[in-house]
Amino acid sequence: MAGYSSLPEKLEMLARPNFSRFAETALSSHDQVARTLGGEILAGVYPPGGKLPSEADMLARFGVSRTVLREAFKTLTAKGLIVSRTRVGTTVLDSAHWNFFDADVLTWKVAQGFDMAFVRDLAAIRLAIEPAAAEAAAEQATEEDIARMRDCVARMGDAPGDAGEFATADLEFHKAVGQASGNVLMRSLSAVIETALLASFRMSSPVREAEVHEESVAGHSRIVDAIEARDGAGAAQAMRDIIGHGFARLERAGTGGTKKKRKD
Repeated sequence: MAGYSSLPEKLEMLARPNFSRFAETALSSHDQVARTLGGEILAGVYPPGGKLPSEADMLARFGVSRTVLREAFKTLTAKGLIVSRTRVGTTVLDSAHWNFFDADVLTWKVAQGFDMAFVRDLAAIRLAIEPAAAEAAAEQATEEDIARMRDCVARMGDAPGDAGEFATADLEFHKAVGQASGNVLMRSLSAVIETALLASFRMSSPVREAEVHEESVAGHSRIVDAIEARDGAGAAQAMRDIIGHGFARLERAGTGGTKKKRKD
């Protein structure tokens, strides 16, 4: 999204729960309206199966033209959040239709805080992709790739007590592994979920405990060592270990959000 110079700044802005702040300023684009309504849908203000307010009410709320509002609705429809029908109105779709691989939807989800179901889903996706990326990197990584990973690990080691700096270096490390894999789909997936990854890395950051911090840095170093040694199986296992340890820290931290049971 335009207007943020960095991903951490975007997360900090979106973490503020008052979505009405967008309506309090002169909205000039359908993107801002879509962002407001999208955030409110994910927050449960408009629950699945429920109707959005009428077009007239929305126009009065946002102070935009009918064209802008309809473009915002088209955006939300494309992301799987709503469906509009003549003489029926606009209905919020079940969350099974929501496209969490859409960067905006994922960002809006992160702004709500993580529940354990979402954390488990994120860990499962990572376990399905990142060990394979590490294994591929053991075959494909160049000296430049390995140097980039080592730089990230060094920055993680230099960030005791600074969860933000550690998380940023951690994210860049995992993106570097995806880049080194040579697989364009793995690289693309990393880019798509980076908002969720950064938020989860911040919440699971080990920097508050010196021993845990050192072990996390060492664990990331083991991934690079295995990649450099062209040990694909070792790199994959070291990546599984890192993901598992991070998930365990998120569980202990309570995820910073409301725990919800799965419907399925």
